Amino acid sequence: MDLEFTWDEKKAEQNWRKHGVSFQEAKSVFDDPLCQTYPDPGHSTSEERVTVGYSDADRLIMVSHSHRGLYARITNARLPTRKERLDYERFDRE
Repeated sequence: MDLEFTWDEKKAEQNWRKHGVSFQEAKSVFDDPLCQTYPDPGHSTSEERVTVGYSDADRLIMVSHSHRGLYARITNARLPTRKERLDYERFDRE
């Protein structure tokens, strides 16, 4: 399944300044065969999700997004905390 990605350009610029991660790089996380997607009940009980995986720049990135059919709207992207990285690596080895 090929996803199309969308995002708000103003939000993307703010995200770049705050987290140093572009949404363009963030969308490459979805190409990582070992990426993991989780619900994000802290933001939405029905649709918000977080995907964690390696980008094409070989950085582990957390991507918040929502889905509408074949479209994924990226709302945030950042490097994981130390705990989030350890959780991802622990899951990857199981």
